Amino acid sequence: MSADESITLDHQLCFALYAASNAMTRLYRDRLEPLGLTYPQYLVMLVLWEQARAEAGPHTVKTLGERLHLDSGTLTPMLKRMEQAGLITRSRAPEDERQVTIALTEQGRALEAAVAAMQRDMACLLPLGLQDLARLRTELRGLAAGLQARTEK
Repeated sequence: MSADESITLDHQLCFALYAASNAMTRLYRDRLEPLGLTYPQYLVMLVLWEQARAEAGPHTVKTLGERLHLDSGTLTPMLKRMEQAGLITRSRAPEDERQVTIALTEQGRALEAAVAAMQRDMACLLPLGLQDLARLRTELRGLAAGLQARTEK
């Protein structure tokens, strides 16, 4: 590949990832809107439902941020909106008031069934088979981990 070819848009991995991410987010957004969720709120709910099924201790803003790769400046306003919508509660941890714990409400728990149905519908819309999707997810996780390791140096 020549230097001229390497600086074209179609040769950029970053753009291919960006375009795919945008398309996927738009697909989700159209299906999440009737459920009253934005895509980032959906990701928060996935983490909280996972934690509830595992009967693990409560998440804090910090642990949610680490899991979702979001800073507290992005996460806190979103969590406030989710609390106002009745999906979660936020409270100060008794052992350390600097930490804010996040818990699902009954309304937030009830939403899980509707999201599970939406996810089944989404699987039918994706242009890849299950094996290809699993392989792609594994490769993207590896890429993300490698890039994250480089940015933390």
